[in-house]
Amino acid sequence: MRNERDSMGEVQVPSDALWGASTERAVRNFPISSLRFSREFISTIGMVKRAAAHANLELGLLDPKRGDVIAAAALEVANGSLFDHFVVDVFQTGSGTSTNMNANEVIARRAMQIVSTRGEGELFVHPNDHVNMCQSSNDVFPTVTHIAAHEACSRKLIPALRLLAAALAKKREEFAVVVKPGRTHFQDAAPITLGQEFGGYSSQIEHGAERIMRGCDALRSVALGGTAVGTGLNAYPGFAPRAIAWINKWTGGAFQEASDHVEAQATQDIAVEVSGQLRVVAISLMKIASDLRLLASGPRCGIAEIYLPELQPGSSIMPGKVNPVICESVLMTCAHVLGNDATVAVCGQGGQLELNTMMPVLAYNLLQSIELLANAANNFAVRCVEGIGVNVERCRELAEQSLSMATALVPRLGYEEAARVARRSLEEGRTVREVTQDAGLIPAGDLQELLDPQRMTKGGWGPSPLYLGP
Repeated sequence: MRNERDSMGEVQVPSDALWGASTERAVRNFPISSLRFSREFISTIGMVKRAAAHANLELGLLDPKRGDVIAAAALEVANGSLFDHFVVDVFQTGSGTSTNMNANEVIARRAMQIVSTRGEGELFVHPNDHVNMCQSSNDVFPTVTHIAAHEACSRKLIPALRLLAAALAKKREEFAVVVKPGRTHFQDAAPITLGQEFGGYSSQIEHGAERIMRGCDALRSVALGGTAVGTGLNAYPGFAPRAIAWINKWTGGAFQEASDHVEAQATQDIAVEVSGQLRVVAISLMKIASDLRLLASGPRCGIAEIYLPELQPGSSIMPGKVNPVICESVLMTCAHVLGNDATVAVCGQGGQLELNTMMPVLAYNLLQSIELLANAANNFAVRCVEGIGVNVERCRELAEQSLSMATALVPRLGYEEAARVARRSLEEGRTVREVTQDAGLIPAGDLQELLDPQRMTKGGWGPSPLYLGP
């Protein structure tokens, strides 16, 4: 152990730790959980600290030697090599000060080690005065949250959603002529093609990707430069634009300084908005996964219109049972995302006066939701959707048996007579076609055209003449 000092006095820190007294106090003060920020989040902190060092060098606020080693140490944080030295619990001070100071202390100590390793003597680097120059936890933490969320959405989630949408669209084409019964309220409804169903799923996911893209646009606004309360106190003029320019250079992004720093730090409305968009995507995935489970139910005693890939035994007691495990994993993932969204919403209202003080949990849950949805969408596409098959005969048989085939009779017979046909079909255990034909209600040629399930999936009126009433 070694002694480290901060403004509150001395505290003992593990001898091999790069962190200092402030971080050690946080470790002891918040023994709440095993949750820690992700590598992506910590890497983003490193990038922001590196950008700040370059900006302060350009402004002449840091001497070249000190600025260079701070940037070098921050790069090690950004590339993940110092990740094990970020030890503060997610449940901590609400501004994220403990994690910001964890970064400042690790970078400061590592910078001094770099100088020593190079044989350049000794150089003192202060966590606050040098590494945190022109910054505050209050603007750094929301900046890191926006950048990390933007990068995770654009580089992971949107590509995953597009992969899934493409897989569903491929099935739309593959199943384009497979007619089956539609179902509303879990009851028979007018015919639809399996391709049309999968087209609807693909459209859902495409719209989800578009929503996330809009969220990415909003996340480009960052709070850096606002310092403590959004007024920019102790931030040198021109610091934020210079630092953000470096961030854009490394990310290829288009981040920009917030138009109103007070708003950017007192609220987290953008994060709440993006979480809401993630919630919509989760609900879309839940709908699709639930539908696929139903359509594949069986294999003998359910709907059994499609086949899902068989991946693993489904029961420890029932031989031969295979379950829709990928669909179930998607459903559980999305349930977790919905819980995360509720947490983000609560955190979003935790911004009384000039600062949101629930930032760490908000950031953790937002980023976790992005990661979970990206992984689930990828897995759903590759291990489930791409391998879906169809039972064509089963689909055709069920479409013919559907009582809602009587819908096509309405233009010729009127609603009441068509309803009587449907009731007789149910009572007598015969198809709508058989009942209508035996009753002689419609000439055979017209009936064949009226009750063509493929024609019915294309909409429009049946063959004339139309029913005009008694």
